[in-house]
Amino acid sequence: MLMVMFRQVVKPIVALFSQVKIGLTLCIVLFSSPLWAELTIEISESYDNAIPIAIVPFGFEAAVSPSVSEKNSPPLSQVQAQVPLDLAQVISADLRRSGQFKPLLPSAMPNHPHDLEQVVFRQWRPLDIDNMLIGKVVDQGNGFYQVNMRFMDVLRKKQVLGKRWNQVPKENLRQIAHQISDLIYEELTGIRGAFNTQIAYVTMRKKGKKRHYTLEVADSDGFNAQAILKSTQPIMSPSWSPDGKKLAYVSFENGRSEVFIQSLDGVYREKVAGFKGINGAPAWSPDGKKLAVTLSKDGSADIYIMDVQTKKLKRLTRKWSIETEAIWAPNGQSLFFNSDRRGQPQVFQVFLDTLEVRRVTFEGKYNANPEISPDGRYLAMVHGQGGFNIGLLDLYTNEFDVLTDTFLDESPSFAPNGEMILYAMNRNGKGQLAVVAIDGNTSQILKVKNGEVREPSWGPFLTQ
Repeated sequence: MLMVMFRQVVKPIVALFSQVKIGLTLCIVLFSSPLWAELTIEISESYDNAIPIAIVPFGFEAAVSPSVSEKNSPPLSQVQAQVPLDLAQVISADLRRSGQFKPLLPSAMPNHPHDLEQVVFRQWRPLDIDNMLIGKVVDQGNGFYQVNMRFMDVLRKKQVLGKRWNQVPKENLRQIAHQISDLIYEELTGIRGAFNTQIAYVTMRKKGKKRHYTLEVADSDGFNAQAILKSTQPIMSPSWSPDGKKLAYVSFENGRSEVFIQSLDGVYREKVAGFKGINGAPAWSPDGKKLAVTLSKDGSADIYIMDVQTKKLKRLTRKWSIETEAIWAPNGQSLFFNSDRRGQPQVFQVFLDTLEVRRVTFEGKYNANPEISPDGRYLAMVHGQGGFNIGLLDLYTNEFDVLTDTFLDESPSFAPNGEMILYAMNRNGKGQLAVVAIDGNTSQILKVKNGEVREPSWGPFLTQ
């Protein structure tokens, strides 16, 4: 338990310094190299009042066969055998994971139309379905596809969304499915969807007596996992640049903690902090020009700001306590950080113009590992009160809630739309990831086969 508490206060773990041995294996992996295993998702809870919705299996037109008749759809099994990816299945899984929607099973649908003129609205009303998605994938040859989607209001008998994508490579079809999920989510909730995003995390697998660490990036649903760094020494604290093209992280590859910045394609990698003592907890500024880091080069562990271009440092805190895990406010004018300056870890805020520091958390004796929501309203943290769980503080109302009931929770990270929180937890003695809605009403577990997964970070919106 003491090690877990110490881990929450200082990233990286100071105790690792004496354990790390030089003479490691380090491998920078190009982003195009796929991993052998992907995260699997287990939905443990959902809204009781989830909205029923119909995501109809997409039609498919092969390049070498006549077009599908406008009046007669082929059997569903035949379509699924031909289509390179079941887009409807991906979209249904996205919406179900949000906890706000309950997709209808294909077997419960009266038919499977994929063009507007094939839809008979009166057949869908008895199913208590207000909205339905239909679509079609067309093989354009040479490994490219066209994707058509139509989203309809069943009650009003009209289309409310429609879009077509041309010349889509097969490997990008899943991304198109996530984009469709985002369009539907925003249409029905008024909030931008975050399905077409990525997450970063660190996996640890044992091979004999050795531990092997991999920094990985995957789609928000755990698919398309890619390795960008492999090492026999710990990797910690991945942080996304605002443009989603780079990661800052802590690596022990040289026998002690150092901060690196690396592009996702592996072309660029630079050590930006390798001072004596602790180099840890990097966090990008909203404009992508600076990093907040924890350094102990001047004696105590304090918060510094580094100019990414010039590497010039500005020291923000000067206490003989542990000051770490800084994160930027969305407006870039202050940082929230963890400190034990009052004896127990609590979250503080430092303002960049005056260097004034104020305490933010007062609920309980242990609050650490802060993370701010994209709109600046909510502060997520690790809350210790008879256990370690994810707490949520509303900075507008000062209301505080504990969102999770899992074990040894840490490293909360908001989705870019602020609706979900990704975090690490321990189950059956293994590190796994979990996602919880900010209202605590839905959750899901993400796990990796034959290993453990930790240090999650949810990336920004992808440019389309």
